[in-house]
Amino acid sequence: MSFWDIFRPLKSAKQTRWKELGAYTAIFTPFGRNMWQSDLVRSCIRPISEHTGKANAVSNNRPEIAKILNSSPNMYMNGKDFLSKIRIWLEIKNTVFIYIARDDTGKVISFYPVPYESFEALEYLGGLYIKFTFNNGTAKDYVFPWDDLAVLRKDYFSSDIWGDDNGAILNKLEINHITDEGIAHAVKATANLRGILKSTKAMLSKEDIKKQKDEFVNDYLNLENSGGIASLDATQDFTPIEMKPAITDPNTIKQFREDVYRYWGVNDAIIMSSYTEEQMEAFYQSRIEPFLVALSQELTRKVFTKREKELGASIIYESNRIQYASNKTKLNMVQLVDRGIMTPNELRQAFNLAPYEGGNEFVRRLDTVPTGEEKGDNDGSTGEN
Repeated sequence: MSFWDIFRPLKSAKQTRWKELGAYTAIFTPFGRNMWQSDLVRSCIRPISEHTGKANAVSNNRPEIAKILNSSPNMYMNGKDFLSKIRIWLEIKNTVFIYIARDDTGKVISFYPVPYESFEALEYLGGLYIKFTFNNGTAKDYVFPWDDLAVLRKDYFSSDIWGDDNGAILNKLEINHITDEGIAHAVKATANLRGILKSTKAMLSKEDIKKQKDEFVNDYLNLENSGGIASLDATQDFTPIEMKPAITDPNTIKQFREDVYRYWGVNDAIIMSSYTEEQMEAFYQSRIEPFLVALSQELTRKVFTKREKELGASIIYESNRIQYASNKTKLNMVQLVDRGIMTPNELRQAFNLAPYEGGNEFVRRLDTVPTGEEKGDNDGSTGEN
């Protein structure tokens, strides 16, 4: 079975375009230019997707679903790749769809990010469906019921169904691209010897002038002249022309880049992995945690039935913030273990160490007593004078 066979197309009989509140046209085509080809964009999105991929799914009463999400959401991805891919897709497209595949009994068996080229919202028999167009070399469209799609959106404003595109940053990306090209052209322009070749011979014909110039160019201005030295006789005089192409001021280039950094909520410290604990904590709270909250809520909403949710069924993505702390900070957490705030295995997890049997039990130092307990309960005394 191929990847495309997973998406079973719905028959198109009597489908009509979905009408949103406010008569918004429910059809979407991504912005034309492919910003993923920009090295600056990838530099911004890569740390976001990599840190997102560290999260772990937990389900209080359906551990088998959490296992699928963490180990093998679908036949192509592990849990980390799944999270990284949908995060990249969300940052580039601002709308990501996850198809929840079920077997004939309705049991969830896999989760697939939908690699759409464009999509359209349709109404069919009173229900909402999304018709996707894929860039897979075929003209076939695929239609999914809304209830089988988990949807995450960024810049969620104009439409009820998807987030607005990244048009707001495209001008800055275009300026940055033009600046990079200008620097490249400037380097090429100054890499060659340029000047005026003057002959002292009187009244040369046009043909002789051209022949003299061509001979000079062929002899000295080609890649085979590895020595970089030109020699002339007394009848010729070469005057070089100094080329000083204008390029964008470095401070302006820096401002362009920082505008793009701000758009994606990153900085040099995050991109270069030179961040402090405080910087990482701020990055986690602003760029990682909101995504995990949205993904947890949306999967819970779409995976479980109404009755299951009433009974408390949920999917929660957790990311251990302690993993961003320094080893010094982690070692200071030992006191949280011997005071019964953390278990030994939770501390070991912070150091990427395997758990040990019995390590999930809370422990407490003998010289600490829970509030309300008599001293005699711990030291054997009766408390009498």
